[in-house]
Amino acid sequence: MESGDPLVSADWLKEHISAPDIRIIDATWFAPFTNPAQTGRQAYMDGHIPGAHFFDIDAIARQDTDLPHMLPDPVMFSSRVRKLGIGDGNRIIVYDQNGFFASARVWWMLRVMGHQDVKVLDGGYAAWLAAGGEVEDLPPVAVERHFTARVRSDLVKDAAQVHAISASGSHKLIDARAADRFSGEAPEPREGLSSGHIPGSVCVPCSKLMNADGTMKSAADLAPLFDNPMAAIVATCGSGVSAAVTALALARLGNWDVAVYDGSWTEWASDPSRPIATGA
Repeated sequence: MESGDPLVSADWLKEHISAPDIRIIDATWFAPFTNPAQTGRQAYMDGHIPGAHFFDIDAIARQDTDLPHMLPDPVMFSSRVRKLGIGDGNRIIVYDQNGFFASARVWWMLRVMGHQDVKVLDGGYAAWLAAGGEVEDLPPVAVERHFTARVRSDLVKDAAQVHAISASGSHKLIDARAADRFSGEAPEPREGLSSGHIPGSVCVPCSKLMNADGTMKSAADLAPLFDNPMAAIVATCGSGVSAAVTALALARLGNWDVAVYDGSWTEWASDPSRPIATGA
């Protein structure tokens, strides 16, 4: 049973970084449509928290679909994370050099695969640097460990399930995209996709979950942003990345059972037969 805070501070990590069961993951990812100056791996190679292994959400993903970074099957996932030295009994800390986006996604992926002892570094790499944390630019040597996947299918939803939820109202649907994309006023950054939202969903942009310094808001500040945060909730976004930030925020509020619509808007809007709502 998961409980407590899903985030740790940079000071906590500095104090515990040498513990033998700690494993650190750098999950840095930049959305291709933002025309980033470098890839996540390049940012990692330029400097990272000592001992951190790089987790590529586009590589540790299904390879049989055009949808981006879809959750892989448990066999592939286990094989890839074992090679990163991640296994049963490890306390895993995930961070990002680009806000919370991919670190929350990897936090969610590990939990879907049954690993409960995983936290996100609050404020990411920037917080680590601000706390005076050391950095290195060489990848550590990984000692392969055994990782047992115990899939929690309740934490992931597909298009058919979300279609049924939209029609029935059995779960709250929370969209993490910007309000103008949700309303249909702004175009989608991915070419060929209509803007708008899944009928019945509400918009809580993930940008509203953050403080100005890049840390996540406290539980007291997050609570007013959600109507009944302990309800049955499915988070969605553009491609299943920032939706995991929503799930992370709701875990901070005590709801550890938030599911993510993995394909999110990229999948939903790619099928013209699916309904699209506009407006706030």
